[in-house]
Amino acid sequence: MRSIVLLAALAFAACAHAQFRLPSIDKMVDTVKNVGKAVKDIEEPEEIAIGRDVASRLLGAAPLVADPAMQRYVNRVGRWLAAQTERPDLPWHFGVLDSPNVNAFAVPGGTIFITRGLLDRMRNEAELAGVLGHEIAHVLRKHHLKAIQKGAQTALAGDAASAAIKDRAGPARDKLIGLGTEMYSRGLDKSDELEADRLGVVIAARGGYDAYGLPSVLQTLQAMSAQDSSLALMFKTHPAPGERLDMLGKMQPVLDAYAGQAQLADRFIAQLKRR
Repeated sequence: MRSIVLLAALAFAACAHAQFRLPSIDKMVDTVKNVGKAVKDIEEPEEIAIGRDVASRLLGAAPLVADPAMQRYVNRVGRWLAAQTERPDLPWHFGVLDSPNVNAFAVPGGTIFITRGLLDRMRNEAELAGVLGHEIAHVLRKHHLKAIQKGAQTALAGDAASAAIKDRAGPARDKLIGLGTEMYSRGLDKSDELEADRLGVVIAARGGYDAYGLPSVLQTLQAMSAQDSSLALMFKTHPAPGERLDMLGKMQPVLDAYAGQAQLADRFIAQLKRR
């Protein structure tokens, strides 16, 4: 019965992409298999290279937290979740940024960042898994990659756009990476964020976590003051937490069915040395 409920949730999560099929619970995130056709001009090596260049720019604004144990822990959780998806062999990397701002974001190719400000507001590992699942979904759906490609096609002539994607040096490439970096201050389309919420819940549930992890984080954000400066970029680049919760409410059968899975609050607290 739980498998049936989760498959129903996946069907809802993929409603905007009816061409994708969901054959079984073991393939619950298989809806991304054909997404490469939408960005066929960018092969996986280029996707990874673009992501690394963008990540380098982003790290210039906020360094990683100098806590190897914390970084290892977040990477273990993230890689376990990524292993449950259609693209387990990407070079997945997860990093905690030393920033008080409340945010998390992904770059093409499998690099995902979460800020210390957001991590400090979490209470258990299921909440962490929900947020990382959301970001993993962005990579699986190639949301940022498609946005970068669209920006390049608009800002650069056809040949220059193609060269910027395939060549890893030169002014066209610099402009491409600049466009990609600027996107993180504007945000993705609302539909991309809501889709990542739906798929992120499924990824976390498949990893064995309480499906209410992400909704719990959204409730925390909703309870914070909208005037809190640490939320400024999050609120600018994402739909309001209330709207996201309303949309996830349509998945309540799957949320309830997997609500009894692991939260791992003790391990989360111990790993982050917050006794």
